[in-house]
Parts: sequence; structure tokens; C-alpha cells
Amino acid sequence: MRASFPHMGNIHLLMSDLLERLEVEYIVAPPTTTKTLEIGVRHAPEFACLPLKITVGNFIEALDTGADTLLMAGGTGPCRFGYYAETQKRVMEQIGLDFSMVTFESPAAHPAMFVKAFKTIAPDKSVLQVWRALKTSFAKGRCFDLLEKRLLQLRAYEVAPGSTTAAYEAGLELMSKAKSREQIDAAYAEALALLDEVPLDREREVLKIGIVGEFYMLLEPFVNFGVERWLNEHDVYLERSVYLTDWIGPSRRNPVLGVSDADVGRLAHGYLSHHVGGEGQATIGHTMKYIEEGFDGIVHLLPFTCMPETIAKTIFPRLARDMDIPVLSFVIDEQTGKAGVITRLEAFLDLLWSRRRAKGGVRELVAS
Repeated sequence: MRASFPHMGNIHLLMSDLLERLEVEYIVAPPTTTKTLEIGVRHAPEFACLPLKITVGNFIEALDTGADTLLMAGGTGPCRFGYYAETQKRVMEQIGLDFSMVTFESPAAHPAMFVKAFKTIAPDKSVLQVWRALKTSFAKGRCFDLLEKRLLQLRAYEVAPGSTTAAYEAGLELMSKAKSREQIDAAYAEALALLDEVPLDREREVLKIGIVGEFYMLLEPFVNFGVERWLNEHDVYLERSVYLTDWIGPSRRNPVLGVSDADVGRLAHGYLSHHVGGEGQATIGHTMKYIEEGFDGIVHLLPFTCMPETIAKTIFPRLARDMDIPVLSFVIDEQTGKAGVITRLEAFLDLLWSRRRAKGGVRELVAS
């Protein structure tokens, strides 16, 4: 068996660590590129979500490089993500590829099926051994997320362009080598110190923007054209509404974000009072949280045809008027180009700076 999995942000770091602990042979698929997208678009259903198309491309490239077993997450609720694994399987079978598909259902909703999936790829490991590996790898993944969150908060203030990104990447390298919980804790402390040692201009005035939307679009830089780095490097402090370990964690308490799903639901209640699948309600709830915290604007990312985020998008005009906050939505598919995205972001930042000047105040937004 040679397992592989699709790309999505730093998931390759977490999955590589977990599969090594379980002694499962694996292959990391080639990095997502335009070629990956082209492969997925060629074979996936035309009106499928963009994330499905790209992950099909990831899987085909993984099989081309020697993988024979594909690992995919399952899903619950009114969102097409729950059908991804079956759709991917059928697409690749129809083009004659030979592979096994293992679907990891939600541990909270389907614990027996979750355990069964791990027994499929690591039959020699006991449930206790699987649990210990999961617990340690998950703790490491949470450290990756916390470092990324810190990066988004600090990079807008860096004195030397690229210095925060370089420190972050050095920290990821330190973290990747850590094995035991003690080593993970020590590596995280060292990685965090690297970020906090980057020279910053703490007097710089910056805008404060919250990024919300569908989880894959937020976590995967290829599909969102690296908007987080671009915004950071244009004097924007960022907070993001989704992090990997919060998204996959069964508790729904979201320790990286610092606000639980239940609290986010309460924040959204005035505009969207029930779960509509995916991150639809969370998109509204996190927007309300950012408004309470004095953010200047909201950037909303969603794939074309995504039902939960389309519901959120239809709510934003009224919310923006009521709460007096600009919201910029990007509906992204395979036809979307980076130049158009950057042009709209530039205009959005001009609007936010104009609003700041019109209000006559310079808010202190220095990262703590």
C-alpha cells in the first residue's frame, strides 16, 4: 500500500506525521499547480465545486507518481462535500484508474466508521495505538495552525519584506522534525520565538480585515491566489475564520480561533439562525465577531455554485448596510484570474483607507 491524500494548506504536514507514526507507506502528491487544475477540470463534472475539481487533479497526479490508495475525508449535513469521496471515486474509475479509496467519516458523527478506516490502512495497529498517534499528530497540527495565525497577525508590521515568512517557514521545518510531545512543545516554543524575534514597525498604521468563507478556499493558497500574503504585504492585519485542526476537531470548541461553533452560531443568529451546511452560518457569525472587534472590512471567499456560502453572500448586503462595514466577496472557479482578484483587492483597500480618513481617526492596531 502507498497512500496519498489531496493538498489543502498544511494538511500534508499533519498527514505525513500521522502516517509515519502508523508506519503506513505514503506519497505526498505533487504540489497543486495549473496542471493539477487542468486535469481536474478535464475529468470532474462541469458544475462541481472548484475544490472537487482540484482534489481530483491531486489524486490523479498522486496515482501517476506511485500511490495506490487514496485517503479522503467524509462529510455530513447539507453540503456537497459529503459526496466528494464517492464522486472522486467514480470519476477516476470511469477513466480506468486502478486504486483503493478509503473515506474517513466524521469521528463525532460516525466513530465506528472512523476507526474502521484507520484499521483499513493500518491493520496491525490496535485502536489504542491509532488513538495515541492521532492525539500526538493532532497536537502537532494545532501548533502548525497557531504559528500560521501568528504569521497573519505579524507580517503586516515587518520591517524587512519577507522576513516574517522566512521565520515562519523555518519554524515549520523545526516542527516537522519533532516526534515526541516534549519535542513538539520545544519546537513550537522555538518556532514561535523565531516569529516574535522578527523586527517589526509597531507604529505602522494598518488596516484590519477578517477573511471568511468556505474552508478549502481559505486554507489552500493556490486556489485563493495567495491573498493572505498579498494583503499582509500591503499593510493589512488579518484574522481568518477557519484553521485546519479546528475544522477537523470533533469538539467544535475551536481552540486556535478562540471561539466555539456554538458562540459563532449565536453571533450569526440575527441574520442566519440555523445551520445551512458547510461554513455558511459560521461565515456570518465570524463576520459579526470581527465587527465587534473593530475590523475595517471583510473578504469573503467561496467557490462557484457553493450553496452554503451563496446563502451567506445574499445576506451580506443587508448586514453590511446595518453594520456599516464593507464586504468584498470573491466567487472563484477555474476561469478566475489572479490579476482580476488583485485589482479588486486594491480598490477595496483604497475604499477602506478612505473610510478611515473620513472618520478622522487613526486606530492603533498593533499586534499584541
